[in-house]
Formats: sequence, C-alpha cells, structure tokens
Amino acid sequence: MMQQSNIITRRRGIMGVRADTGSLPPELRQSVEAMNKAFSDFKAEHTKQLDDIRKGLPSADQTAKVEAISASMDKLQKEIAEAHTKIAASQMNGGEKKLRDAEYTGAFQAHMRSGDVQAALSKGSAEDGGYTTPIEWDRTIIDKLVLISPMRGLASVMSTSKAGFSKLFNMHGTGSGWVGETAARPETNSPKFKSLTFSHGEIYANPSATQQLLDDSEIDIEKWLAGEVETEFAKQEGAAFVSGDGTNKPNGVLTYVTGGTNAALHPLGAIALVNSGSAAALTSDGIIDLIYSLPSAFAGNASFIMNRNTQGAIRKLKDGQGNYLWQPSYIAGQPATLSGYPLVEVPDMPNIAANAVPILFGDFKQGYQIIDRIGIRVLRDPYTNKPYVQFYTTKRVGGGLLNPEPLKGLKVSA
Repeated sequence: MMQQSNIITRRRGIMGVRADTGSLPPELRQSVEAMNKAFSDFKAEHTKQLDDIRKGLPSADQTAKVEAISASMDKLQKEIAEAHTKIAASQMNGGEKKLRDAEYTGAFQAHMRSGDVQAALSKGSAEDGGYTTPIEWDRTIIDKLVLISPMRGLASVMSTSKAGFSKLFNMHGTGSGWVGETAARPETNSPKFKSLTFSHGEIYANPSATQQLLDDSEIDIEKWLAGEVETEFAKQEGAAFVSGDGTNKPNGVLTYVTGGTNAALHPLGAIALVNSGSAAALTSDGIIDLIYSLPSAFAGNASFIMNRNTQGAIRKLKDGQGNYLWQPSYIAGQPATLSGYPLVEVPDMPNIAANAVPILFGDFKQGYQIIDRIGIRVLRDPYTNKPYVQFYTTKRVGGGLLNPEPLKGLKVSA
C-alpha cells in the first residue's frame, strides 16, 4: 500500500482545478468533462480498494476497476494533450504572412519538384549538392519539434553559427579582508574559471516520393517535408536529450545525475538525487522530499518530467490529509500537476524500478541547454532509389547540462 505523507502540504500544493470549459472547442470540452468524471470515479474506487486492503478483503475486482479507470484517464489525458498541441500549432502558424525569402522559396520548391537549379538557389548551395531550407521552412520544422519533443519546450534552446558552444563557469575564489583607514591593501586571490563545451551531433531523415507524384500533383512540398522530418527528428532528439551518450548526439540529462556517466563532467558537479523512500516504489514522502530539495530560487519555474507508466503510479499517491498529489489538466494549454507543479510526460524517461531515476524535477530552462547549428539542409537524390526521389535532410543538434543546481532527481531506493 502506498505510503502517505505526514507532512502538511504547502499552501501552493494540492488544490482543485476548476473546469472552465465554456470557451473550449466542443471536442476538447467533452474530453475535459469526461476526464473530470473519470478522476472522480478513480478517487472513489481507489478509496474502496484501500479500504478492502485494510479490512483484509479480496481486492482483485476492485483493483481491476481502478486499473480500468486509470487506463481510461490515460486515453483522455492523451486526447486533451493532442488537442492542446493542435491549438498551440494553429496559434503559432496561423494566418497568412508574406515570405521573407520568397524568391529563394520559389527556387527551392522548383528544385524539390524537378531538380531545376535557379540563380536564386545559389545562396543555399553547397559542394555536395545540398541546399539550406528557406527561413520559413526551417522555422516551421523547429516550431513543430517544440510541440512534439517535450524537452525542447522545457529546456533552454539557442542557435549557433559555430561548430560548438563553450560556456565559462565562475568557480569564485575572490579574496577580501577588513582593513584600517591607512592600512595597506595587499593583492587578494582572483576568481577561477572553468569551461564546458557543448558539441553537435547530426540528426537526419530521408523521406522519399516518386517523381511522377512531384510532377503531377499539387503536393505542398513545405507541409509534406516538414511532416516527414518532424516525426523522425522528434523521436531521435527526445531519446538523446534524456539519455544520449554524447557520441554523435547530445549528452542526455540523466547522464549527469549522481552516479551517471557524466557525473564528474560539469564544473559545478552532478545533479543531486533524493531517495523515493521505498526500494522498489514511489512514495508521497519521497515526492515531497524531492520538491523541498530544490532551492527556492528555482522553484518558481519548476516542473516534473516522467513517462506515462510512472504517472500512472503517481496518481495513487496522497498527502497526509488524503488529497491526491496528482491533479488532471482542465485548462487548454496547461499540463496536469503534481503537488501544484506542472507535470510533463517525457516518454524516454525510465520506468519505476530499483535504483532507477524515473522522475526529474526543477527548472529545465536553467538546467539543460539545447544548441542548434543554424539551418536544416536538404540533398535531393533522384538516383539512389529510382523511381523515388529521396530528400536527405540533416540538422546538427547538441545538448548538455547547463547547471546542475536547478535540477533534482528521484531515485527509487530506500
């Protein structure tokens, strides 16, 4: 049975979320209302399950009910999240706008369709035949990656024009002292600096279409190419930002936790871990300990990340007053919360297991850095796989720990 916390939850902690659905689209409003009812049913059935366990009664049927409702909540939460994504996408890309590089865009489209090389395309040319995508296309793909790659929406992201990015860290060490009015002022110690370099890896996708399709249809090259590329890029990036080993890819945030492969790499140390309070499970006490292990300076923008399986276990945790720590999202554009902090589903986080780190908590904007080498490049290849034309698309991406202090991890351990 899940351990309950004896610590009084802070005022910001557990609070009901009012379902303000009046301004939502009908399909999203229905999902929100269904989630509201499902969560009420979940709490009632879970309470019955705990009562049966305390009384020593058979609980298999009750457990099945709880798991069925939880599965339904998973489906509803996914529908709400997808609706939020569509709303954000329409706000981000909605409306007609004049292209800033219309001439190059037109030349690029002509090249994608038939291989024509116009003068306007020369500014994006390269010796290997690749061309840099138009500004609007590049932005479209990156915007979509932000929406479907959770770490891009959480972490700090910057573009670079160099092969890598180095950051200096002040290790302090400046000396000082008290002196009299006329006393000598000898030289004091100066601060020490250490640097950390973030390098790029290259991520690619290689979608293809037949030449006849490109010739005959009214295919929207921009939309089609962005859609094909975003799926592959997001899948590869998501895994690398979490657990990448740094070999031709980013160093994942989990590699910097205490005991991780990069624990000694950062000048300021590793990401500190808090024990869950159980050798093989999560506890409400462990969650509260994790929250309060984070310095208050970083708590204002803090959030949790975990996968869906971990979120399912989290739903059953209560505080000392019997309030559920997890609360669903009832407002478009806002995630579910855990003890009042946003909870973001990151599929590549580990499952709950002994000595695993299934949850990270903190301010990821200040904690993890993603770097993009400016420009997505496309090589049109009509020869390798005839009758298909392949569009070999590449982007150089890197990432690593910016500062360990704004982040904490929860380790499954007693």
